[in-house]
Amino acid sequence: MSTQNFLVELGTEELPPKVLRKLSDAFSSGITTRLEQAGLTFGNTHSFAAPRRLALLIEGLETSQPDKNSERRGPALQAAYDAAGNPSKAAEGFARSCGIEFLELERLETDKGAWLVYRSVEQGKATAELLPGIISASLDELPIPKRMRWGSSRTEFVRPVQWLVTLLGDEVVDCEIMGLKSGRETRGHRFHYNQTIAIDQPTSYQKLLAETGFVVADYENRKETIRQQVKAEADKLGGVAVIDEDLLDEVASLNEWPVALSGRFDDAFLEVPSEALICSMKEHQKYFHVVNGKDELMPHFITISNIQSKDPSQVISGNEKVIRPRLADARFFFETDKKTTLDARREKLKPVVFQKDLGSVFNKTERIARLASFISEQEGGNKDNAKRAGELCKSDLVSEMVLEFPELQGIMGMYYARHDGEQTDVATALDEQYMPRFSGDQLPTTLTGCAVAIADKIDTITGIFGIKQPPSGSKDPFALRRATLGVLRIIVEKKLNLDLRALVEQAIAGYRIQGVALPAGEELAETVLEFMLERFRAWYQDAKIPVEVFLSVRALKPSRPFDFNQRVQAISSFMALPEAAALASANKRVSNILAKAGDVVIPDMVDESLLQEDAEKTLNNVLSRCIIEMQPLLAEGNYSAAMSRLAALKEPVDTFFDTVMVNADNEQVRMNRYALLKQLRNSFLNIADISLLQTS
Repeated sequence: MSTQNFLVELGTEELPPKVLRKLSDAFSSGITTRLEQAGLTFGNTHSFAAPRRLALLIEGLETSQPDKNSERRGPALQAAYDAAGNPSKAAEGFARSCGIEFLELERLETDKGAWLVYRSVEQGKATAELLPGIISASLDELPIPKRMRWGSSRTEFVRPVQWLVTLLGDEVVDCEIMGLKSGRETRGHRFHYNQTIAIDQPTSYQKLLAETGFVVADYENRKETIRQQVKAEADKLGGVAVIDEDLLDEVASLNEWPVALSGRFDDAFLEVPSEALICSMKEHQKYFHVVNGKDELMPHFITISNIQSKDPSQVISGNEKVIRPRLADARFFFETDKKTTLDARREKLKPVVFQKDLGSVFNKTERIARLASFISEQEGGNKDNAKRAGELCKSDLVSEMVLEFPELQGIMGMYYARHDGEQTDVATALDEQYMPRFSGDQLPTTLTGCAVAIADKIDTITGIFGIKQPPSGSKDPFALRRATLGVLRIIVEKKLNLDLRALVEQAIAGYRIQGVALPAGEELAETVLEFMLERFRAWYQDAKIPVEVFLSVRALKPSRPFDFNQRVQAISSFMALPEAAALASANKRVSNILAKAGDVVIPDMVDESLLQEDAEKTLNNVLSRCIIEMQPLLAEGNYSAAMSRLAALKEPVDTFFDTVMVNADNEQVRMNRYALLKQLRNSFLNIADISLLQTS
């Protein structure tokens, strides 16, 4: 089968930078998937994406579909002829449906009989015939929320389309797509080479655009070029460029021929919090910022130009003029905000709705303050500082700076609290309340920060569940799953001895004090607790801990996350011991025996005078020692050491089941053996229900 390289390029007006990569991936996968569905094989593929183009190069594409052998079975041979030996009506009808004469039909012999059969060869279509439909379908299915029209055309796309290249080998695939006649001419850079470029072969596309058209068509190459240029500019300035990956993606999607240039702003602006300056440079101008060896912001920026200027100083000067008023705005917001304290701003939170059924943001700060104070007191912290931080935690939402840059919430609260003379950990907590902001983000460093962060999240989770709007499927508008994982991470990693049930009950009390109705009713606390602890499942899956380990602990319903985690880690380590499988199996057997005992009251203590067999005496002695040795270990939460002690029970347990008849005829002896097994099972249930572990 012959093959050719194939190139398709759709030229457009500037595509939305934040979705360029997504559009490119969808375009390429749409085409390759349909080629595979058509039975066409091909070699390597290479996607291209730039502000004014989406393209795909496919190497070694078959030039036609393979022929397809088909076989259609007709009537059984015995039904194909009438009594006179002539073709039956069924046989003649089958031949007509196949478009042939009866005599052209063949016979199919099998061990189950013989049938008439029609065999044919369906000739594969030329790839050039299939490509227009494949390209059109792929473009139609691109993830474009809102398409636009332009001029008098009825065509719709994310941006107006300008040209179309479709080359199979050195031949143009003749077609019309989205109102464009296909050809072999692409276009160069809008400013450096605003002309057409004829492509002779698909494989010359990338090189021609780069060398003639001043276009770096490969997205990843362009992105890496920008990264290296930015680093080099920062080196010249004696600093280090901070390269935000999202910003890097965006500038790579904005430029076809990137050139990094560095500029400077007035040192006086450094009096403004660096986060505000960085936000202004990044959000408004798409600049990279530079820090010194102490991680302090330097009065420099690095911009990516889409042209290679003959006089770069003019481009730099223009950017410096543009950034000056932006930074001046940030300074104005900062100075204006400092004239009003965070405490005074609390009044402005009263008309701001948190959730229509749960009250205002001001109401929320009151609840957070109350719950944060409780949390801090539980952990031996400064409950007054936690209460104060809770009261002030949302005040910066109505500041000029945060209204302009919402992503600075909390950060600006910290700066304003310092300016207002608040306690140091109160100010720090205003920033730390939002931690962790994303998966893997840092956690609060102060106990006050932990208290406010937990209180804020617990209040939201409880309130939203309280009004019966829990997450469903992929819908989680209040990000309750993320909030829950944040709470679990803080409690576990900071080793806090907090009880989730108590926290949720305190949160419910906070709503009741304010007279907020929570329709979820008396089951709310348990519902929220179930939801939060279930988030541990994904946590441990990510840590490669078997789900049955999680379930063995979950069965006991411990409500302290740090304690829960200690148990899971202990059981995970226990599973690696050679005794684990036998003891898990024994626990399952004990559980079944006790369940079959019915409603009888099994004694809590073993009567040693009723022990008859050596095996049960030995098990009782070893178990008694284990119970005594485990008490201090359980008290301090050292579950791993406790499980190691219990591992010593394997041999006496095995011997017991091998030699002792549990269901003895004598009722007293039988109940005494039940009591021994009950003690055995309870010893493990102090930590987890290991009968749920896989033993095979």
